Amino acid sequence: MTTPSEDDLRRNGLLATLSDADRARLAPHMIVVDLDAPDMLQHAGDEVIHTWFPCNSAMAAFCIAIDDENSVEVALVGSEGAIGGIVSNGHVPAFATAQVRFSGRFLRIKTSALEHAKLDSITLRHWFARYSDCLLAQVFQTAACNATHTISQRAAKWLLAAAARTQKSEIELTHEQLAEMLGVGRTFVTRVISRLRAEELIATRRGLFIIKDEDALRERSCSCTTSIESHFDAVLHGIYPVE
Repeated sequence: MTTPSEDDLRRNGLLATLSDADRARLAPHMIVVDLDAPDMLQHAGDEVIHTWFPCNSAMAAFCIAIDDENSVEVALVGSEGAIGGIVSNGHVPAFATAQVRFSGRFLRIKTSALEHAKLDSITLRHWFARYSDCLLAQVFQTAACNATHTISQRAAKWLLAAAARTQKSEIELTHEQLAEMLGVGRTFVTRVISRLRAEELIATRRGLFIIKDEDALRERSCSCTTSIESHFDAVLHGIYPVE
């Protein structure tokens, strides 16, 4: 674990769009941590001690436990955002578990240090409040999506969202992991993936999904990703990852 360089700080979209002065307020309190899937960033019920900023193709997900064996993913966070302590100062329990989905570099800061920096800068405070609005919008949209859209639409949406955040067309993921993220059984996901593969929208290898026809896959997807992209662009113009 080391202190981040200026290049490290700019590999996270949220940090890159801060002013130099605000970024300088955070930099001395941050460290670089390389993490692998499925490392945990926070457990539901724990105090939120750290805030994490994914860099480049690293990505994490917020998950809600349904019972002792099953959970549902409610939000993805890549290099456009942050996980943990965005609004609160960390003295409250986390409601959701946050888990690394794609390995890579994360920047970590104590949530208390982030809170002190926000008290020193009203622009920094407003910027994170705006990001929290975007994150909440994603949670709202996911709830609506899970209630109304088919497994096929949701699977296509998830693959597109992962590709946008990691900036890769090859996504390291198993059928079991995708089923867990969608909150459905593996057999449902296998049937959906088989159809997408037969139509040559995607290809698969062991532990790998490859997007072959992004435009066609986007047509197969629901409109939820577009809605979230538009909201991010309106509230935090320029930080949402686009290809």
